[in-house]
Amino acid sequence: MTYTCSCRRRHTAAGEACGERRQMLGLAALAALGALGTLAGCGERASEAQSLAPIEIDRSTSCELDGMLLADYPGPKAQVHYAAQDKPSFFCDTVELFSTLLAGEQVRAARAIYVQDMGKADWDHPQGHWIDAKTAFFVLGSKRHGSMGPTIGSFAQEADAAKFAAAHGGKVLRFGEITADMVDLSGGALHDTRM
Repeated sequence: MTYTCSCRRRHTAAGEACGERRQMLGLAALAALGALGTLAGCGERASEAQSLAPIEIDRSTSCELDGMLLADYPGPKAQVHYAAQDKPSFFCDTVELFSTLLAGEQVRAARAIYVQDMGKADWDHPQGHWIDAKTAFFVLGSKRHGSMGPTIGSFAQEADAAKFAAAHGGKVLRFGEITADMVDLSGGALHDTRM
């Protein structure tokens, strides 16, 4: 007894599947498993990306170092999403952020670091406009103050940082150019002895 399967070939037994069909079924099964794995992976990555997204501050958001309420002070704020920590740690000042990140005893791995883009945010009441700190431009040594006195302005665009530095003084630096001696908090932010 012979029959014709979907491959258009004649086979001798009804239960006999042709090699091409078996191969196609195997490939389809592998593709389905791969798609499930990809979907599961996408779900995990989407969940992780969502957990690493910047979180907006509110009236009760406080600084990790000193408990100050972020919304009560001018200047750029920061948040760090540490590994094995559900919620980010907030900083009321970018000087505190860098002081913490550059401390020799800092052992927590940072998965994401955000600062506010002061090219868009209102300096006196900054809300939103979170940017990746590692790609930002920073102005060190300006006359503008944050919660702890002189602070480091943060900007998404180099042109905005340069414009700010021209208006308020300071030097434009990248994330990796800021060193621990530039953000020493002993005796005040940026060595401000008036604090």
